[in-house]
Amino acid sequence: MNELNIPGSQSTPSVSSNLAVGQLSLQGDSYPENSFEFFTTVISWIEDFLTQKTEPLTLELGLIYMNTSSVKAMMDIFDLLEEAHNKGRAVRVDWLYDPQNERVRELAEEFREDYTFPFLITAHA
Repeated sequence: MNELNIPGSQSTPSVSSNLAVGQLSLQGDSYPENSFEFFTTVISWIEDFLTQKTEPLTLELGLIYMNTSSVKAMMDIFDLLEEAHNKGRAVRVDWLYDPQNERVRELAEEFREDYTFPFLITAHA
């Protein structure tokens, strides 16, 4: 299994992993022209991690804006984490947001309501 590192662009978040600590980070805006294509790589990496590794997985999010198709992809990711959590796997989401961006906090809270795994929402300076 390899690290996953995708540079961010104007319309896609940067993606970086750290296998040693079981962390995947997505930072920035997410409104790619083809969300399915962009997130397929991310979802595949998470699936591989969950089947090949035994360490806990933390998904760290610093997303600023997400279009509808990115929200759908994020739901697919959270569904994977929920399934793993229900099988006893240690997974969690740490969502960092700008306190001046209440819409992102509200979106994160809406997501958190649908899942039982640890889901932290934290304002950052």
